[in-house]
Amino acid sequence: MSEQISVTITRQDKYRFLVDFGPGMPTSVADEPAPLGDGEGPSPSHLLAAAVANCLAASLLFAHGKFKEDPGRLTATAACRFGRNDKNRLRVVGIDVSLTLGVAPETLGHLDRALAQFEEFCTVSQSVKAGIPFTATVMAPDGRVLKSG
Repeated sequence: MSEQISVTITRQDKYRFLVDFGPGMPTSVADEPAPLGDGEGPSPSHLLAAAVANCLAASLLFAHGKFKEDPGRLTATAACRFGRNDKNRLRVVGIDVSLTLGVAPETLGHLDRALAQFEEFCTVSQSVKAGIPFTATVMAPDGRVLKSG
């Protein structure tokens, strides 16, 4: 069985769109930065980065939850890298995601097992990865890199 979600965007002005995520969810505004738009909301690239970062953070939380562990207040930061294709069109050529645990890694008895599998649970990043390479880095609160790649 195939599941589906639907998001509707409606142009408001210039490159500003109202984003409707469906019943029961607040709407949002998306806009391109100047000179195309007025930067009154996140751009589509921002939304892509947020979707990948959110999904990876949720997947890391899920992986720890399987072992009844809590990684604390996770923070995820995603950065899109841009480049030009062979037709000189601007494209997202990579997404780098940095995830920081909210607790000391030593308090997580199954950290290695969670880190080994969490990316596979992420619907968005695994789907995007087929077309846009990305990296996911997990860090401890003190800045130590626990997983990179």
